[in-house]
Amino acid sequence: MSRLLVTGLTGTLAPHLAAQAKRRGMDVLPWPRQTVSPDDATAGELFLSRVRPDAIAHLGMGSEAWAAQLAGYAARHALPFVFTSSAMVFSHEPPGPHRREDTPHTSDGYGLYKQRCEAAIVAANPAAAIARIGWQIDADARGNNMLAALDHWQAQQGEVAASRAWIPACSFMDDTAEALLQLLLTRASGLFHLDSNASEAWRFDELVTALALRFDRSWQIRVHEEYHHDQRLLGNEGYMPGLSRHLCRR
Repeated sequence: MSRLLVTGLTGTLAPHLAAQAKRRGMDVLPWPRQTVSPDDATAGELFLSRVRPDAIAHLGMGSEAWAAQLAGYAARHALPFVFTSSAMVFSHEPPGPHRREDTPHTSDGYGLYKQRCEAAIVAANPAAAIARIGWQIDADARGNNMLAALDHWQAQQGEVAASRAWIPACSFMDDTAEALLQLLLTRASGLFHLDSNASEAWRFDELVTALALRFDRSWQIRVHEEYHHDQRLLGNEGYMPGLSRHLCRR
């Protein structure tokens, strides 16, 4: 596997995957949205035929039709394929923890979108790997990650409200990227739950406190019990290190 097509390289997680792939000597191929619209199936097929990837990692936002197109191309050419879905396919009722065999249930728009993409990918490529992930954490507190969100809450609300009744699905981005790359390298197929909190079960208030210490934040943390959810994603604990690899638990 030398030529890896990665969608979503203008986002937050995909650049971490690309960096790890490059360290292994792979060529990372971006999807050029400016010139090849994900909604133009014909242009997409021409692009794929031209760049001829050896594997595809679909981390970008786009329609389920685009997801199916990428998965279908991988199926026709016997390529490894991985798609990042989300813990948001599950609601807080019932509260979890959530297992791979559990039927997704949510009214959240983003979660429903990910459900549709999962179904479209399985229909187009039964050998695809679908990786559900939780809230991502990175020291570079920009974009869609937990540290950036907590900084925003403090700036906008004057506090970080942290429920002790929420056990979030979450991981550090580099750990998630490594797991995704391993799924590709081993040509894994099926549904995977990638969650660094699956075994350790950190409460959100514990996690926020540890992040403040680790990243030198002076947030005003207000602990509450207004949100109840054991959001952990169980079933593939061997793929992910625990949060204690990065954080100290009091």
